Amino acid sequence: MSYEELLRVALQAIRAHKLRSFLTLLGIIIGVTTIVGVVGIITGLNRYVQEKVIVLSPDMYIVTRFGIIRSREEFIQAVKRPQLTWEEYQRLSSGVLSHAAMTATRSFRTLPIVYGTHRLADTFVVGSTANFAQILNLETGGNGRFFTEAEDQAAQNVAVIGADIKEELFPNVDPIGRTVLVNGLPFRVIGSMVKEGKGLGINRDQLVIVPFQVYRKNFYAPNDPLDYFIKARGGVEGLSESIDETRAYLRALRHTSWRNPDPFGFLTQDQLQELWRQISTATFVLLTLIASVSLGVGGIVIMNIMLVSVAERTQEIGVRMALGAFKRDIRRQFLLEAALLSLTGGVIGVVLGGAAALLVKTITGFPAQITVGIVLMGVGLSTLVGLLAGFLPARRAANLPVIDALRAE
Repeated sequence: MSYEELLRVALQAIRAHKLRSFLTLLGIIIGVTTIVGVVGIITGLNRYVQEKVIVLSPDMYIVTRFGIIRSREEFIQAVKRPQLTWEEYQRLSSGVLSHAAMTATRSFRTLPIVYGTHRLADTFVVGSTANFAQILNLETGGNGRFFTEAEDQAAQNVAVIGADIKEELFPNVDPIGRTVLVNGLPFRVIGSMVKEGKGLGINRDQLVIVPFQVYRKNFYAPNDPLDYFIKARGGVEGLSESIDETRAYLRALRHTSWRNPDPFGFLTQDQLQELWRQISTATFVLLTLIASVSLGVGGIVIMNIMLVSVAERTQEIGVRMALGAFKRDIRRQFLLEAALLSLTGGVIGVVLGGAAALLVKTITGFPAQITVGIVLMGVGLSTLVGLLAGFLPARRAANLPVIDALRAE
């Protein structure tokens, strides 16, 4: 039999039992829909994290109290560490680090922001040194500027606001030169950042950045988080040497014994990306295993339905073989029917999964991305399940004795 003839017979058999064929597809549809939706969301999220959240340059690192926490025990140990201090930062930034091209610091807390009749509660207010914007590549897009070192040292009440703050407090006016109240204190707006989104766990569009000295004078408390941002001299090649130098200097400042671990942590771009890969991979594997249950159930259903089909069409198989059909023709026919059933379910699942991922993106803004690779994966996986499920029924049909098959009623 030609492949065209095999395809025609397979389609006729599927159309002959439309409801049964549809019910057979449900397991495949659910499984493929889940996998495509999950992979689409995780793919989009991976790209979003790389472009928006992990905003560190490859030659930059952060010294922080906690660092990367991977377990409850690590968290308990990190909580016992003392906070990083302004005095320690002054020592680090005084030129003692020969492998550091630039050092900056920042602290933050949530405070109310008021302009006229508009009030924003629990807004992230960041106190930073003047080079904080340069080391993190923050931009105003020509809408004002960041404060200078002189303004920071003089503790002037100036502020740079995020894009969302501008839209909420100054929807129809230019914010430059206007005064906002930060926890009751007046600050003159000198710049507005371009829209960027979240970075390092904070939505950068909802920040108000003020000079560290005025922040330290009015808002800073000893238990507030303080982080050091350090750019390595010599680019990426000098990153390891710079981290080692900073580690040795801070350990000496804190009189840490060589037997004890670091009383602080480091964050680098590679560490953040590796941590995210571990999280996203674990999530993907877990959800894929759950979806695979549906695919497995769908495959079992297809196999059972095909076995029933073999029993129902035993006489037809006998007639075909008596008229000269080879065993391979019978085997191909039933394998093709199972593959077509599963492929149809896979195509429907790809459409529904892609639609679900894009719907989530539209409603919640959660990143999602459906690529050609994801579509091919869904279709190919469903076809493979159909072929595996149809192997046993196809083999049974091909091995039926011709005489016994002709006698079947």
